[in-house]
Amino acid sequence: MTASTAAQPTGTAERTTDPATGQIVTLFIGLMLATFMFSLNQTILATALPTIVGELDGVDRMMWIQTGFMLSSTILMPAYGRLGDQLGRKPLFIGAITVFMVGSVMGFFAESMTWLIVGRVVQGVGGGGMMILSQAIIATVVPARQRGKYMGIMGSVFAVSSVAGPLIGGWLTEGPGWRWAFLLALPLGLLAIASTAVFFREDPATRTGERSVDALGLALIAVFTSSVVLLSAWGGTQYEWASPQIIGLIVAGLASAVVFVFVEQRVASPIIPMWLFRDRNFTLASIAGVCLSIGMFGVITYMPTYLQMTHRLTPTVAGLAMIPLMASMLVVGTSVGFLIARTGRYKVYPIAGMLVAAVGLVLLSTLTADAPLWRVMTDLAVFGVGLGMALQQLVLIVQNSFPVSLVGTATASNNYFRQVGGTLGMSLVGTLFTTRLVTNLQEGLAGVPGAADQAAHANSITPDIVAHLPQPVFDVVVTSYNDALVPLYLWIAPLALVGCVIACFIEPKPLATSNTPVERTVLEGEDAAV
Repeated sequence: MTASTAAQPTGTAERTTDPATGQIVTLFIGLMLATFMFSLNQTILATALPTIVGELDGVDRMMWIQTGFMLSSTILMPAYGRLGDQLGRKPLFIGAITVFMVGSVMGFFAESMTWLIVGRVVQGVGGGGMMILSQAIIATVVPARQRGKYMGIMGSVFAVSSVAGPLIGGWLTEGPGWRWAFLLALPLGLLAIASTAVFFREDPATRTGERSVDALGLALIAVFTSSVVLLSAWGGTQYEWASPQIIGLIVAGLASAVVFVFVEQRVASPIIPMWLFRDRNFTLASIAGVCLSIGMFGVITYMPTYLQMTHRLTPTVAGLAMIPLMASMLVVGTSVGFLIARTGRYKVYPIAGMLVAAVGLVLLSTLTADAPLWRVMTDLAVFGVGLGMALQQLVLIVQNSFPVSLVGTATASNNYFRQVGGTLGMSLVGTLFTTRLVTNLQEGLAGVPGAADQAAHANSITPDIVAHLPQPVFDVVVTSYNDALVPLYLWIAPLALVGCVIACFIEPKPLATSNTPVERTVLEGEDAAV
């Protein structure tokens, strides 16, 4: 018997009653708050980025405000999932929220780009646990057949907060200031901690009971992930591809990946067990998630900045312009979740979703600087429909392939690859956008009489400055932003099509109707035989 077959739900599993009791609903609210905090902080600074980098003189390091958060959260996701399976998810979840709040306080008091980036990294350390463990806790208390409803709602919360982030960030930037975006985490975090502490009674049977920690595996993940992100950020821009720095990153990435596979096959409690990849659905869903996440974060992170500069929108209005993306994800994601709970069928949704997402990216790539705002919002809505159909269903597919006692490890490993995709989307699009933008501004402004001063200060330009520029200079800035960003979406649209093709090979396993941790020993026994 293989690992994938051992983990498949059986048709004879005892059907449980609908778990939507008052206690679980209250716990679910707390988990949604944690998800809201994490996803909100992936995008809440998107509309504030032009103001932040202008105030702190750091356009050239703009991408690290977002990428630092994503990188640290991505590296630690597998560790949180595995440790949650071993030691229990409740204490780790509460600890992760606490670390996140510490990073938020650091960001609030930051007086330099370096200090701000450090605060974002600390936020990410806690955020990785919040994202993974909230999903794992839901899988602990809700059977897979009913889980579609909860995951659909959680996916909608992720969608709402991801796109509400720019709106809230814009409102705060225009009002009390962008620093207050960091303080939102404190009351939300305290509520999430209270809900989990009171209403989550963890069953010891859902733990593996192992005590060893795969520290070497975690270190290798950190080296690999950092190498990949830095390679995408620096290759061909800050350093030539043949430079010692880039060659060193390539060697470090490849070496860490090879050693990681070797180590994970031999340690007692691997961070990412290699037998996960024997399950076809896990492997395919993980690859598809990477493809989708690159486009998702490339759009959500930088479109608000684009709208402020090209359409003279305030940060708040730029956030409002992202609502069609949020609304389409919310409606479609929730509807699909309930359809899956009712019919038990799910394979078609990620396939169709990634196809629609590719269409949305192509539409966004055709935008011009003078395109009407309704056109931009329509294209964002199309992209959001695709995300809503596919995003959370990939998580459900992975969770349904493994017993409850291992769902944290499986979910964390899958989300690790998705976050790698998101981090690549932020860093790759951010690096190309920033490099092309600075070059376009300097070259364009150099040809405008009397614009030499603006060209010299292209690294600290803000929306307020742009709004008061003479028309010839403003035209150069608008054209520079448009030409720097929107063509990139055509470059990443094929990745969504690749994800669509990959999803066609997902096996439509029956959704489990009960939560039992009994198959754990079969899986672990096979792993020992590898």
